[in-house]
Amino acid sequence: MAGRLGFYDRGRTPYFASRMEPRLCYCLYVPREYDGQGGEAFDLVVLVHGTARSAETYRNFFEDFAERERAIILAPLFPAGMSAPGELSSYKLMRDGGIAYDLVLLDMVAEVAERYRLRSDRFLLHGFSGGGHFAHRFLYIHPERLMGVSIGAPGIVTLLDPDHDFWVGVRNFEAIFGTALDIEAMRRVPVQMVIGGEDKETWEIRLTPQDSWWMPGAESLAEANRLQRMAALRESLESCGIAVRHDIVPGAGHDGRAMVSVVQHWFSTVLASSRKG
Repeated sequence: MAGRLGFYDRGRTPYFASRMEPRLCYCLYVPREYDGQGGEAFDLVVLVHGTARSAETYRNFFEDFAERERAIILAPLFPAGMSAPGELSSYKLMRDGGIAYDLVLLDMVAEVAERYRLRSDRFLLHGFSGGGHFAHRFLYIHPERLMGVSIGAPGIVTLLDPDHDFWVGVRNFEAIFGTALDIEAMRRVPVQMVIGGEDKETWEIRLTPQDSWWMPGAESLAEANRLQRMAALRESLESCGIAVRHDIVPGAGHDGRAMVSVVQHWFSTVLASSRKG
């Protein structure tokens, strides 16, 4: 249970190995005024890195936010090459190579809850690019754990399409994840989509039948850029009654740093609403 803390348990913490899967790890930012012997409970914000694995950088961007909003920041690190030498994307699909990345993240959250006082078992989640892959698919699997989710410019999106298998759609979702889609629970989660207005490059996300990601139904998004794929994802969610705030940052390309202030502002509004309730 939460209690006395050491020097490295506040501020920018070291990386800690996951107790569930020690090949994966996480770092934290804990506000300096957090008192291990006190009574104040803090909110939790989870930031999921993109393909470049800049977990610590994203954590550092949110230091001032954490201090201001009385929140703890958790930034997981999902290394490349987990399911095959040189692979970059296994965590984006949530379950790959024998690793359930969503469940490992939830156990990381449980570890944090055992060491620090958290206000809720629900948390805010943001991911950009590869992290945006993770964020919207995590929403599908675990909506009951989310206070809000911010989906940043994923290159390849999963639509709520009952006519195609995962990853394109969700026809076999329950067979893969062991749980049925809970659309009603998803409707209760505030959702933000955020992307740069100039995020139009397709070199990294173009799909062809020769790609490992290719599957039936992929052709519908094959030539679309991230802006177009985000629009398709928004339309898919809204068609199921899931409200979406869609922020497009003028002049920005595929740069997660340009999204930070917009995400933080939205997170602040979600936290304020949650605390009133």
